Amino acid sequence: MKVFEVPVQELKFGDRLVPLCYYYSKFVKEENMSKGIDYIKLGKYSTISDGEHSAIPRNNVSGIRYLYGRNVKEGIVDFDPISDDSYIYEYDYDSFNRCHIHKNDVLIAIYGTVGKSAVYRDEYIGKAGIPRHIANITLKKDAPITPEYLTAFFRSKFGKWQMNSVMTGNIQQLLSLKNLRDFDVPVPDKSILDSITASEKEAVECEIKAQRLLKEAQQVFYDGLGFDVNSIKRDFSFSVDYSELAESGVWSTSFYDKLYVKMAAALEKYSGIITLREITDMINGDEVGSDNYIEYIDRSIEDTPFIRTSDIVNNEVDLYPDYYIPKDALEEVSQDVIPGDVIFTKDGKIACAGMITESDRVILSSGIERIRLNEEGKKLGFTQEYLFVALNTPEVGRYGAIRRTVVASTIPHLRVERLKDIEIPVEDSESIEKITVLVKKAFEFKSRRKSILKASENILDNYFQS
Repeated sequence: MKVFEVPVQELKFGDRLVPLCYYYSKFVKEENMSKGIDYIKLGKYSTISDGEHSAIPRNNVSGIRYLYGRNVKEGIVDFDPISDDSYIYEYDYDSFNRCHIHKNDVLIAIYGTVGKSAVYRDEYIGKAGIPRHIANITLKKDAPITPEYLTAFFRSKFGKWQMNSVMTGNIQQLLSLKNLRDFDVPVPDKSILDSITASEKEAVECEIKAQRLLKEAQQVFYDGLGFDVNSIKRDFSFSVDYSELAESGVWSTSFYDKLYVKMAAALEKYSGIITLREITDMINGDEVGSDNYIEYIDRSIEDTPFIRTSDIVNNEVDLYPDYYIPKDALEEVSQDVIPGDVIFTKDGKIACAGMITESDRVILSSGIERIRLNEEGKKLGFTQEYLFVALNTPEVGRYGAIRRTVVASTIPHLRVERLKDIEIPVEDSESIEKITVLVKKAFEFKSRRKSILKASENILDNYFQS
């Protein structure tokens, strides 16, 4: 524990009496400057603005991607088609120049979940705009740092310490543009700068390649169904006989929605189906209690990432989730989770699918189900990769989950027994093999990306601590 004094005249931010607010200026910056590390003010070498302030109408069908602050994760931008109304119309995008962003801009969340940042690359994000909850940093040509280094520094514990010292807000945290422009950024040796920049670029390239492979795998899956899913249309009205209600025991309109019913019938007709109950084993995640949560900035190397439903990012578990769990709190928690396991959300944000990579050592929360093929599933020729693609396909995983989801008070919930009733198409062995090869390669890239980011973090930590 470090003890230090702050004179009254040096109190900041409305005389805040929070030690963490002064730890950066009293220890971190002074120690680094004593080692000869130079600092620059971010605003001197960049232009910084937030996104559009107007409430542009959103939709979840098509248009230009319009990010939420929560889409900006550490080192990556997430695409969440389940929770988000992800698009705005192109004419609105053209009308509001303030929302525009450009390649290699650094995006950072400045409201709510503050401080997470990523370099914008349209190769995997697509053309996109931002609202006021996200700041856009464009480095000038004479800047002695790179966008990749900047986002790596933001997510380092040294960047987080400073971030915590300048955040304001009572109910919601806020990082003002003024404080962001005054942000101190250390300029490392050229060898460190070049190494971090190259590593971060490679990490983004891994994600780009992974997403391309997953899109290709999903197209193989669609082609193997034997019919065009877009030919199935929603009826504007439908009726249900009481006898059908009594037989099924499900008193939810979603279960009888003709879009979902007709899609399930088409899957059975053209490719054949089998339920998850018949081909998989499942285990529930655990709720370890919020008293055991350790925040990202306070984590140690022995703490285990705790994965909630919001921590599934681009079909994988977030490398930097919000919370970690100490070793002693896990003595009675034993989860059989291994690389290749499929995970599927069943509380709140329903039907978000992902896979565990070789780089993941995590604890799953109670809102997530781990799904693994049993011996029967393997005998039938299924693979974990095929199972993932099936559950990640809206017409299979999401439609099947929506039909069986109930709302408990205000929170949607999918019971495990209902989850087991979701039907998986039985495609031919050639399609399954193609999908398996593509998905395996995609998650190798995702695992590589995580290893690279961890290495960058270690380089910065060792450099500033040396």
